[in-house]
Amino acid sequence: MIEIVYRYDPRGPAPEPTPSSPEKAWERLCRGNHDFAQLVDSPSGAEPARRVIPIELSDWGVGEQAGLPPKQQPFAIVLGCSDARVPIELVLGQACNDLFVVRVASNVLGSECLGSIEYAVAHLRHSVQLLVVLGHSGCGAVTAAVDAYLGPARYLSVANTQALRAIVDRVLISARTADQALMRVRGPDVRRKPGYRAALIELTVVMNAALTAKTLRRELQGFRQFHGQVAYSVYHLLDRRISLPIGDHGTTVKGLFRPPRSTSEIQALGRRAAESQAIGDLLESP
Repeated sequence: MIEIVYRYDPRGPAPEPTPSSPEKAWERLCRGNHDFAQLVDSPSGAEPARRVIPIELSDWGVGEQAGLPPKQQPFAIVLGCSDARVPIELVLGQACNDLFVVRVASNVLGSECLGSIEYAVAHLRHSVQLLVVLGHSGCGAVTAAVDAYLGPARYLSVANTQALRAIVDRVLISARTADQALMRVRGPDVRRKPGYRAALIELTVVMNAALTAKTLRRELQGFRQFHGQVAYSVYHLLDRRISLPIGDHGTTVKGLFRPPRSTSEIQALGRRAAESQAIGDLLESP
């Protein structure tokens, strides 16, 4: 049995205080995802797995001054994908009023999303410490963009309206960046590998999250109200963890990551991810 409980107990432990620094916000999100992922890792026959998240009733509109809504005070902004399999607060182990969440297919940065983030930065600056771009494995919108990149003749079939094209077009640069990384690392014959398309999709997910985070950091440089940090990562549907395949010897590293600052850092990220065991396994899969 698995339980996730949001609990108010006036005699129990108080909820964690709102993180007072980007570093504390960073640590709390990483720990929240770790605790969420571990719920399903308990061996069969073990004690029921339970995750208890203490809450303040005031965050739910109870006990506040009559006629007034709760004060909005998230400690992080998260730009994530609309995919129903990735409920942001749940996978990051947070409760109501902890996160300001903006969700759009493939977590692309359109004008509406940027406007929502700029609103949060301007109006919630006293509590917001961190801005996170969160991609996820198996992303359908990224898959559509990769298919359009690999077969331009299929472009209109996956983006037959202006609205869909706007999403696909924003991911195409990440698909090209991922493709170039694979060819540099694995050689020009990499496209003949049986799992090339699957590998390109997952590497594009990584590059899309990184490039979006890089763009967001640049956009926010002119906002003197924002004193926090920008980070990114990828949520993996199979193991429920946020991580990137960029460790030594091709291993996967869990957690959040600072966005690349330059073209050379983008290329280095692509190279490290393309060298990983995870991408190598996908390339060889039928």
